[in-house]
Amino acid sequence: MPAEETGAAGAAGAAGSVGELTPAARRLYAYAVERHAFDAAEATEALGVRAAAAITELAAAHLLQRAPGTGQDRWSAVAPRAAAARALAPLALLVRETHDEMDRLRGRLEALVPAYEAGTAHRDLSGSGRLELVTDLGAVRGLIGELVAACERELLTSQPGGGRPLEALEESIGRDESLLTRGVRMRTIYQHTARYSRPTAAYVERVTALGAQVRTLGDGLMRMLIFDEHTGLMAVPDRSGAALVVREPSVVHFMTSAFERSWLGAEPFSTTVSPDAARSISDELRQTIVRLLSEGLEDKVIARRLGMSERTCQRHIAEIMRAVGAKSRFQAGYLLSAAPAPATPSPAPSPAPADPHGPA
Repeated sequence: MPAEETGAAGAAGAAGSVGELTPAARRLYAYAVERHAFDAAEATEALGVRAAAAITELAAAHLLQRAPGTGQDRWSAVAPRAAAARALAPLALLVRETHDEMDRLRGRLEALVPAYEAGTAHRDLSGSGRLELVTDLGAVRGLIGELVAACERELLTSQPGGGRPLEALEESIGRDESLLTRGVRMRTIYQHTARYSRPTAAYVERVTALGAQVRTLGDGLMRMLIFDEHTGLMAVPDRSGAALVVREPSVVHFMTSAFERSWLGAEPFSTTVSPDAARSISDELRQTIVRLLSEGLEDKVIARRLGMSERTCQRHIAEIMRAVGAKSRFQAGYLLSAAPAPATPSPAPSPAPADPHGPA
């Protein structure tokens, strides 16, 4: 054990030996202060109890000392303040040694301050630490839970891909309801096809009852969440379950601006879709398919961007090809690119708001 640790341990041990006095020791001390000196036999006779243990206790507390010039077996009382000075001397030494060690440690650590400040300055300039890739789905979910719990003003979410899976909705409903009951504002954008997902519509009905605002858009959504315009999460292309955590203010500002532009062009999510609204949404989706088809995108890419199944997307594309008189997909793309506003077939009016898009 190092010398300074030995000294500290010894000081603590010496201080720890002074405790609450027993009644016998108190009686013996009162007896001792009335005399210049005494021995154990005299004290035992006067007090009626064996005094040896009490003498040992008082000596350990520095309240008794060997009476000078009277032999080894005689004792005299020590004033309490003098005993306190003797008892506290090891602790005072320990305090001084501790302060000295604190100063040495502080000096060693503060010597690293210039290197730390230079490193953090370089990190801030490079943007390192403000973008974090999280690839584990469980870690992403845990992070979202933490950010939702810490959110104080507003949560913005953009959820492309049509109706959300039931598992995801069940996981988020309690968290989102807690957020809304705290008075945090919440705005969400889905794609139009989410209107035909019963679980999604039921979720929307619950959160809008608590003040959330939900709208839908046909295309152009990026999957992201923005917390208090301070921290953002973005989906990572071709890495399912991964998320990019963004804390760089300028990037978060860009994400917020993109959300606001989409929000202005989106339509309120109604949990009951009227026939007219269904036809309007269907026509908008078909016009979007026309635009994407004329850009030469593949069926699966168009379906993914619109949040619908590839089979449903192919059915719409077949109807559009018939409308423009195309015999092949290549010909349809050529004709659509040559004609800015081709006519598209409109669904026949129906008395009930049937889902014209099939499973998403």
